Amino acid sequence: MQDNSIHNSFTLNCKGRLVEWHCPQIMGILNATPDSFHEDSRTSIENVVKMAAEMIIAGAAILDIGGQSTRPGAEMVGPDIEIERVVPIIEVLKNKFPQTLISVDSFYPAVIQQSVLAGADMVNDISAGLFFPEMLSTVANLNIPYIAMHMGGNLANMHHRNPSKNISRTVLDFFIERKAACLAAGIKDLIIDPGFGFGNSASENFQLVRDLELLKILGCPILLGVSRKSSIYKTLNITAADALNGTTVLHTAGLLAGANILRVHDVKEAKEAVILTQYL
Repeated sequence: MQDNSIHNSFTLNCKGRLVEWHCPQIMGILNATPDSFHEDSRTSIENVVKMAAEMIIAGAAILDIGGQSTRPGAEMVGPDIEIERVVPIIEVLKNKFPQTLISVDSFYPAVIQQSVLAGADMVNDISAGLFFPEMLSTVANLNIPYIAMHMGGNLANMHHRNPSKNISRTVLDFFIERKAACLAAGIKDLIIDPGFGFGNSASENFQLVRDLELLKILGCPILLGVSRKSSIYKTLNITAADALNGTTVLHTAGLLAGANILRVHDVKEAKEAVILTQYL
């Protein structure tokens, strides 16, 4: 096996618990929503332990809990409903699987506060702190890792942005500024997500995967979230339900380009991609 430990190693401080990894990790998606685009990822308090256990056994090191669908056209439910959806699930999972990291997928500071009190270890924010000015200081005060994603629009129009001549350069410039803002706020552990599927054309999304290694100059772990997204299934003229093979192809390309975390619906297949790419 090729020794990729230097290339892939990273550490996270989760509320005082130091986590050190030497290979890419899997984040399993559990959506506490009725309308997320991939139906099999939708969970509830009744079935979440079973779904989470299956993901952990298959190789997930992180479980990402979200109470707001961010697919195009999704209804914005607000922080109170998000809290009602995610906090009970986080409490159940942290009690049942205390060693598994729990990520809360939200752009509302109030949701972050309540989720961390319930046991969440990290934040996954599609807005990179741009929707609400108090987000970065909230995360810094909680002393948790922060996943910041690049997107084009705003809270009302998150899937639209002005075209760029070079999407990879646009994303790099975005994260140069966002990293500085996070450091100034006091955030110690920043993970960056190039935002596959948010306001980009299919060709731009594929370019982001090809150019992923460019983001390594920022010195931050990189999260890749391509699982079953429309650029895959529309390019192949299939549905999201049939997009597992296409997802695995992009996972493999992303891992070879330096991805540190894969955010996925299908943990077993993603874990196999991680294992096999360690040999390449």
